[in-house]
Amino acid sequence: MEENQSGDFKRELGLLDGTMLVVGSMIGSGIFIVSADIARQVGSAGWLTLIWLISGIITMIAAVSYGELSAMFPKAGGQYVYLKEAYNKLIAFLYGWSFFAVIQTGTIAAVGVGFSKFAAYLIPSLSDENILYELGSFKLNVAQIVSIITIALLTYVNSRGVKNSKILQTVLTVIKILSLFGLIIFGFLLAAKAEIWNANWSDAWNTRSFNTDTGSWLPIGGTALLTGISAAMVGSLFSSDAWVGVTFIAGEIKNPKRNVGLSLFLGTFIVTVIYVLTNLMYLAVIPLDEIATAKSDRVAVVASQYTFGDMGTIIIALMIMISTFACNNGLIMAGARVYYTMAKDGLFLKKAANLNSASVPEWALWVQCIWASLLCLTGKYGDLLDFVIIIVLIFYILTIYGIFILRKKMPEVERPYKAFGYPVLPLVYIVIASAVCVSLLITKFSTCGWGVLIMLTGIPIYYATKPKE
Repeated sequence: MEENQSGDFKRELGLLDGTMLVVGSMIGSGIFIVSADIARQVGSAGWLTLIWLISGIITMIAAVSYGELSAMFPKAGGQYVYLKEAYNKLIAFLYGWSFFAVIQTGTIAAVGVGFSKFAAYLIPSLSDENILYELGSFKLNVAQIVSIITIALLTYVNSRGVKNSKILQTVLTVIKILSLFGLIIFGFLLAAKAEIWNANWSDAWNTRSFNTDTGSWLPIGGTALLTGISAAMVGSLFSSDAWVGVTFIAGEIKNPKRNVGLSLFLGTFIVTVIYVLTNLMYLAVIPLDEIATAKSDRVAVVASQYTFGDMGTIIIALMIMISTFACNNGLIMAGARVYYTMAKDGLFLKKAANLNSASVPEWALWVQCIWASLLCLTGKYGDLLDFVIIIVLIFYILTIYGIFILRKKMPEVERPYKAFGYPVLPLVYIVIASAVCVSLLITKFSTCGWGVLIMLTGIPIYYATKPKE
């Protein structure tokens, strides 16, 4: 494709598209799986529901706080731009570096693998046990190939222009929302049993943790409980992440000063409601012990089998395939806009600053595709999520603190939309997210420590590659 010399994005996305991008990027496979791990960590219906609710609320606080920033800087690059304006180019570069090295590409790889895992339900030969090639400790399996093909396919669709990817995103996300509501409603109507619900809630706040080796529960309190809660929140926060993607494509949104903030609020609100209702449905259908011990953590499969019988497994596999496909489309679309903006600042590969004739950063899209595909081959997705969530939280904290800095630094700039509940709610977010970060570093240092290290390796890279002033 020849290049678009004027170098401007086309504003082709409305409020519905923005909201669907937020919802579509947030709902991947987490809600279908993560509740099993949370149940093992805290062992009670009340805490399981509360953890999803707290994660949803702090995500909404963060999202509505970002509304102020998105209205001040309604251009491509989103969070990267906010960090640059509030702090400096180094902090913005560290974000962009981490974003390219693990945050966005690692998430794309993990979601791609989620897709292939459930595709193997329908076509068993696509499984990760079907190994094609071995060299030392490296094994190449069919599931990895499937994930890479889906990432490349979506990158190609996105390189042809924002209109195609927008239609794909909106259609798949609407299907995803309707099918999740279908699962919730049919679960309650067909499979909910009063005795299961009552048994799950009879001891709603009694915390205990599940020992997978002995298969028994142990009561927990104090620091063990705090550790359990923060470990449990990794999954729910990760499942509630990626809402920030809509800020990256602000350059392509109509009336961005209004629509970016609104789609952030509407999207995170819709997802929080869906997540809490889904978990209440799990608790009405499945005894808590079964939630904690679901095979491969696939809680939704268990719920669906109770609801639809043998067909349940196939229904969920199809839902998750649609869900992860839409999720990756949103992630791929949004990610490339950050590298484009960085390249414009001279902080990324030069060619990423070009738009093709369809007004999309095609080169940035393909670089992202190649790196995410390589991450698919590492096979360490659980570790990738731990790497990612700590860096993501650190930059959310910095960005939200940036609102306070920018109010002092740029008091005269027009703010068509102000952070809701300022300064109290943004501070609540900073405190809770900081507490989660600290406990993650204490409890999961081996993986989260690597995440922080990857971020810090950006400092020498920044000084080595920085254009001379």
